Amino acid sequence: MPSLSRRTLLLSAAAVSVPGALTACSTGSGDSDVSNAGKKLAPWPAYKAASGPKPDLAPTEAGVQAGYTAYPADLVRSVARTPGDGSTVKVMSVSFGTPPKPASANRFWAAVEKALGVKIEYTIVSQADYQKKMATVMAGDADSLPDIINLFSGFVLPREAEFVQRRAEDLTPYLSGDAIADYPNLANIPTHAWKDMGRIGGRLYGLPLERPLPGSTLWLNQGMFTDAGMKEGWTSEDFAAVAKRATSGRTYALGAAQGSLFGNAVHSAAHNAPQNWAVTKDGTFQPGCADERYKAAIAYQAQLRKNGSYYPDATSVSQIDLTTLYYNGTVGSMQDGFGAYLPKYRESQGKLTPAAALPYSVGGEPGGIVAARRSFGYTVLKKAKKERVELLLRILDYLAAPFGSQEWELVHYGVEGTHFTRGKDGSPEPTELGEVENNTNLPLKYLAEGPQVLFVPGMPDAVRALHTWQRKVVPYAIRDASFGLQSRTRNAQGTTLKALLDDTVTGIVAGRLPLSEWDGVVKKWRDQGGDRMAGEFAKDYAANT
Repeated sequence: MPSLSRRTLLLSAAAVSVPGALTACSTGSGDSDVSNAGKKLAPWPAYKAASGPKPDLAPTEAGVQAGYTAYPADLVRSVARTPGDGSTVKVMSVSFGTPPKPASANRFWAAVEKALGVKIEYTIVSQADYQKKMATVMAGDADSLPDIINLFSGFVLPREAEFVQRRAEDLTPYLSGDAIADYPNLANIPTHAWKDMGRIGGRLYGLPLERPLPGSTLWLNQGMFTDAGMKEGWTSEDFAAVAKRATSGRTYALGAAQGSLFGNAVHSAAHNAPQNWAVTKDGTFQPGCADERYKAAIAYQAQLRKNGSYYPDATSVSQIDLTTLYYNGTVGSMQDGFGAYLPKYRESQGKLTPAAALPYSVGGEPGGIVAARRSFGYTVLKKAKKERVELLLRILDYLAAPFGSQEWELVHYGVEGTHFTRGKDGSPEPTELGEVENNTNLPLKYLAEGPQVLFVPGMPDAVRALHTWQRKVVPYAIRDASFGLQSRTRNAQGTTLKALLDDTVTGIVAGRLPLSEWDGVVKKWRDQGGDRMAGEFAKDYAANT
């Protein structure tokens, strides 16, 4: 049985820190000067699927991922030649891991540099310091910028779009339409990821980090919930009853972390409330927080808390500590990003069986799930001469190698015999060195990455279960209509407006505020900028359709 690693907890924290985990009416970036309205729109990059091993479980156009029940036996080569020229490349990205060993003592770092043909100077910024660090970078002079910068979509960066338009290279000539064919792995990034990244002023300034359709997910201790009467096709009343029965002594059915609003994303989606924003047929934008179904979800959560089903410290425990409580059986469930499935299954062996919850129905209507933004941030390049831009894009093309390729294996696992060995099914299994030298601590995956697939090393049944779950819930995914759009007000006031709503939701569910407070807070939110955001989104939406 594997031990619970710090790396796994950090991976889980990274998985929840995605836009799909935010609550209704959350905020992002944009400005009227960078609006797409009235601009000639650059065509999206022409998609061309990369060659590689055929999945065991087929993907669907609706958003079900390809599944691999075994690691491919014959890895393809996706990059024909070394992309670099021996120069030094400065890069910067967010990180959810511990700082890596320095390049001089890091064999994983050295192996990647050799494969890329460049020296990498990496500025690694922890999630906690990201906003502050990015503010400093954005305020600095152009010459001091790194060559490659990851802009993480989990945070609001004021005037981000203006910064990108002013300081980053316009990649339209290199990536728009058929031009992307020069970078086959980048051409393998699906169009949905580019659309959710969005244009700025009609142009393409970055490349997206593709993510699966399911976003925030309620991860269950399957045995605990089954024993308490969980069944497929359950109603909101059934869910509440099961949660109450599964709670006893110091064991609680429902875990939640600080900032998660008691897992509000999952419950608001189950109530079929818009996730942040909905758009009507005539192009009008409606905020989710003003929807009665969202208010009903808050009331429902308040009753779950009153029933005693929530872990008592749900407003103060960290996501990392909550993950520990989930693994040791103190809590029977937790909201986390869908991408957390890998550590969930790996670390649960011998302890519990994890399962992604099917949404309960409300009032006879099937419940929905959160649709994540299909781009976990995006990567931009410092303005440079054409030859330099092309070199940097070749490097990102290598990092975006698809699953089942030699390049993917190196970037994700390192060197065979040094950082990993082979399991019985051929899957890479990290060595002791591989647990500290990897792409969590040296987060290359946040610079560029190929499309994600369903794969759990050595656990084919887990892959089948996840694929089956996706086939059931993907048709009910609720997408934030503002993904990929620009809004000046969201850019300037996003953080403050989001906090107004979040604090109120938390207060109501925790029992510190009455539900009657909600309507007044929503009116305040609308008056202070919410209605302006709606108009700006509608204008940008019209320009993109």
